[in-house]
Amino acid sequence: MKIVFLGSSNFSLQCLKALLNANYEVIAVVCQPDKPSGRGNKTMPSEIKNYAISNNIPVFQFNKIRVDGVETLKSLKPDIIVVASYGQILSQEILDIALPINVHGSLLPKYRGATPIQTALLNGDKETGITIMKMEYEVDSGDIILQKGICIEDDDNAETLFEKMGTLGGELLVEALRLIEENKAHFVPQKSEYATFTKLIKKEDAEINFNEDAETIVNKVRAYYKNPTAYFVRDGEKFKVYKACKRENLTKLLSGEVVCANSKEGLVIKCLNGAVEILEIQAPNGKRMNAKAFLNGRKFA
Repeated sequence: MKIVFLGSSNFSLQCLKALLNANYEVIAVVCQPDKPSGRGNKTMPSEIKNYAISNNIPVFQFNKIRVDGVETLKSLKPDIIVVASYGQILSQEILDIALPINVHGSLLPKYRGATPIQTALLNGDKETGITIMKMEYEVDSGDIILQKGICIEDDDNAETLFEKMGTLGGELLVEALRLIEENKAHFVPQKSEYATFTKLIKKEDAEINFNEDAETIVNKVRAYYKNPTAYFVRDGEKFKVYKACKRENLTKLLSGEVVCANSKEGLVIKCLNGAVEILEIQAPNGKRMNAKAFLNGRKFA
């Protein structure tokens, strides 16, 4: 079974590693073009590209796969195309080259679209999961081959949940491919009337609004952990927030006002139905710090 693998993220990398560990023949990896990153804004290859090269797998990077990649993919003559967090929409022409299988980070038909893992955290869900499905041109609408749920712990954020989901995705992908090889796979149509959809994340979505309730704010911090990172603006300065928790508060302060800000009690800010304690914070041009340590050397009115 010759596989062409499309993926660009660490989630994708875990799925690719699972394929190689199971001794599947991956004849090519397709990932997004290299992008500038880091403080030096240098163009760096992704981890999945480096991993593919280290395993002697050819790598292709198309600016627009629907335009640049069709003939290349046809020439590879794969038996299956596996897609896991690739980042570009595939044309019907590409989907027709070989059986297209997608590793999706939700229990479809819930959370179709590009940000299912972040959306589950935003909504405070206690469970999510992986779906292996046959791809159709309509986004995430294809027949389901396998599904498996996973618990979302209270201390999970986007990073930890992506890690767990990538591991589960790789395991389920290998299981699905074995079913396909043995002609035992059942392709079950989705109940589209129950479909919900996610949206692309913009940087401004991560701004904390203290007029919202504490649970909503904490979930935003969890969902946008590191990318794009939740933040609030105070006195013209932008403070990034990496970890927060709910706090009871019965004061008559207005939403957004500081309840306390010292190295003993920490940084607590009033919100709609209580208060939020900021546990990890980063000031402009500063380092990410524990909030109490941050307040050792800084006044926060």
